Amino acid sequence: MAYIPTIIGVADATHYLVGSSDEKENFIALKELGSVVTCQSLCAAKKLLRENNINSAKLTLQTAYDEMCGLPSSSATTQIINL
Repeated sequence: MAYIPTIIGVADATHYLVGSSDEKENFIALKELGSVVTCQSLCAAKKLLRENNINSAKLTLQTAYDEMCGLPSSSATTQIINL
C-alpha cells in the first residue's frame, strides 16, 4: 500500500497537521514520525518533513465556510509541493 506524506491546513486554524494519506485518502501517522504531528506554520511543517528526508508532500487546504453559509460543501484544494 502506498502512502503519501501529507500536510493538512484548515481555514482559520492556527496549526497544520503532518501525516500521510493512503490510497483510500485516510489520514494517518507518517511512518517516519510515528504519529500525526501538529505544526504551528506551513513553514514548520515543511521543515519537519525535510528533516526526515522527505522531498515532496501533498498539501491539502480545507474550509467549512460554504457549509456554514448553507451551501454544499466545497472540495478541498490539493497539490503536490516540493520541499
